[in-house]
Amino acid sequence: MTLASAQRFAIGLGIAFLLSPSTAAWSNPHRLATVPALAVGVIEGAEVGSLHYIVIQLDEDRLSRGPTVQFSERSRGSAVGDEWKEGVQTAVTAAAQAVKEDARGWTVTIKNRAYANYTNGASASSAIAVGLIAAWRGDALRTDAVITGLITADGRIQPVASLPSKLEGAARSNMHIMLIPAGQARTDEWDLFELGRQRHITIIEVGTLNEAYEFMTGQRP
Repeated sequence: MTLASAQRFAIGLGIAFLLSPSTAAWSNPHRLATVPALAVGVIEGAEVGSLHYIVIQLDEDRLSRGPTVQFSERSRGSAVGDEWKEGVQTAVTAAAQAVKEDARGWTVTIKNRAYANYTNGASASSAIAVGLIAAWRGDALRTDAVITGLITADGRIQPVASLPSKLEGAARSNMHIMLIPAGQARTDEWDLFELGRQRHITIIEVGTLNEAYEFMTGQRP
């Protein structure tokens, strides 16, 4: 091999390295997404559903020490409890698996923006998983759709409580689509299909993160 050809070969290897998936994937150092989520509070003894927004920032950990999850809780309405935080940790695992990435290279910063001073429970974890994938891929989320459900590490969406109250919260916030865990639309306690029809909201059951993401973005993860 001549010196010139060796130089060309070395340059080619350098370009290939720069464009390899692990490097090119982080061409944008800060990846952001804002995803709606549903919550339920109690006012004068009655459940009241509400919609809040979760801001997600995804950054690269070049030393692969992660996944590192940080919570921004300084402003009013951003404080969250241990169950909520555990749900985020599970959402990170599920989202990374869905996009076939190593979560050790992720630093995730989460800020909850709610009317209530304090939010707890893990029912927003499926929404957070959807938001993480959207941040990673750069896909736009529907502005008229919301999801509630407990995410598992392998991407399944599990049942949650208080769905009629959450539906009311979605309706007050002008949502048109509400994704819920599979098997929860009709129970002994409620018929969400009928309640949704009355409130002009389409109820869709989903069993996996991949299904939910496709409904929320029109894209497959």
